[in-house]
Amino acid sequence: MREIVTEISIKTEPDIVWAHLVAFDSYPEWNPFITCAAGDVREGARLTITIQQPGGKPMGFTPRVLVAAPGRELRWLGRLMLPGIFDGEHRFVLEPSEGGTKLTHAEKFRGLLVPLIWKSMQAKTRRGFEMMNEALKAICEQRNA
Repeated sequence: MREIVTEISIKTEPDIVWAHLVAFDSYPEWNPFITCAAGDVREGARLTITIQQPGGKPMGFTPRVLVAAPGRELRWLGRLMLPGIFDGEHRFVLEPSEGGTKLTHAEKFRGLLVPLIWKSMQAKTRRGFEMMNEALKAICEQRNA
């Protein structure tokens, strides 16, 4: 298993961050990493997600929602073809913190292909997470001001 973990502080309460995080229709307006998202934010539902790593081509997948806890956590599991080839468990965890919200944006990667492509994907994926975090922070704090 390999994991990428990023964190950012956002100066607004978790419910505001959550509202922007699950407003999939607005992703094309502000989100540089997950450029398109659709589906019901409920456990067991399938989402349709398109990501674009910095300098990469768009890639679509249909993960299943594992956790949808408003104001606290959104987690999904995406797979490439069959289980065990390349699985990614993506999560957004929102925690109240002094002056706002601590967002942990992370993903655990498992499967046969992970060791083969880890070096080439790690930095770009981390940068994509960080770009999304910064954009989410900006939109939350701008609308909160």
